[in-house]
Amino acid sequence: MIVRIMGEGQVEIGSSDIDVLNALDTELEAAIETNDEDVFRSKLHALLEKVRQVGRALPDDSLEPSELILPPADASIEEVREMLGDTGLIPG
Repeated sequence: MIVRIMGEGQVEIGSSDIDVLNALDTELEAAIETNDEDVFRSKLHALLEKVRQVGRALPDDSLEPSELILPPADASIEEVREMLGDTGLIPG
């Protein structure tokens, strides 16, 4: 799966990493629901860091279509809330 982190670039993640990312996504959603800014910030950073860690960075000139777009690390709760789908940021 090709994932774009807004403002950073694209990474390719394997299907075996989706469950771990979904768990972090669930924690992020819970922080958004409770409007807890500190927990939200922590969970957003943890999710993005895990994507960077398990993903393989694609070259900057790569034009692969992104299957998933994640917010930048400095996104607000409201910005991320608007990006949430029925299954959070990470489908599956």
